[in-house]
Amino acid sequence: MKNVKTLALAATAVAAMSGNALAADRSDLHGSDYKWMQFNAMYSVGEKPDNPASGDQHNYLEMEFGGRSGVFDLYGYVDVFNLGNQDTSNGDKNPGSGTSKLFMKFAPRVSIDALTGKDLSFGPIQEIYFSTLFNWDGLNGDGVNTSFWGVGADVNVPWLGKTGMNLYAHYDLNRKQWNGYQFSANWFKPFYFFDNNSFLSFQGYVDWQFGADDELGNEFVPMTSSGGNVFFGLYWHSDRYALGYGLKGFKDVYLLEDKGGIVGLESTGWSHYFSATYKF
Repeated sequence: MKNVKTLALAATAVAAMSGNALAADRSDLHGSDYKWMQFNAMYSVGEKPDNPASGDQHNYLEMEFGGRSGVFDLYGYVDVFNLGNQDTSNGDKNPGSGTSKLFMKFAPRVSIDALTGKDLSFGPIQEIYFSTLFNWDGLNGDGVNTSFWGVGADVNVPWLGKTGMNLYAHYDLNRKQWNGYQFSANWFKPFYFFDNNSFLSFQGYVDWQFGADDELGNEFVPMTSSGGNVFFGLYWHSDRYALGYGLKGFKDVYLLEDKGGIVGLESTGWSHYFSATYKF
């Protein structure tokens, strides 16, 4: 989230106020390239899914990254949980619990505008993409191994400015089959600037799965046909640091039926996230 990204966001805000889509310049394929990376020290309270018999809190370190290079747009992060490998009464990542130490999200997109050399923007649509998304944890076989394939766009939303939106088909890498769809949206909106050039931002995302086969579950962990989560974050940013709080809502997240089956996992509810960031 370097200065170049802040400038791009400011340009998007100006475009939002004017109500016009940004026309992309394709004369230099790498003319708008940028990259960013940051480390977030995080603490989560109440994250779902959650086994009521154990705790619901954990610390983790997140390496978050993204950027643009030619036709490619990329966002991703890697999480490492329970950094001190502690065993606590309120921890859901305790040693010996069978939970994964790692989680990774990797979301590369290919710009159809840049690939064809044409400006496909119209109305609020700024750029169109072939979109993919991969979620992995540190477990083989029964862990999180999901992929999503579809189309996306950068959309100029009133007040929010540039908002990434994607519609995917879901391919389950464990079962080797297609199962439903997902709509995702994400935004980053600076809304108050201080005299020292630091600022407050409203940032977040929505992931909603639907049209899935709810018969793929079992008596231990029943499944639903739809579910997802939404994140609302309030953050203070400077050039090098950030501090933030996020409120996250879950509804049958990962298509797990809330308190269903023998295990009785809680997959619906609210959680809190606290973060401190260093930007490279």
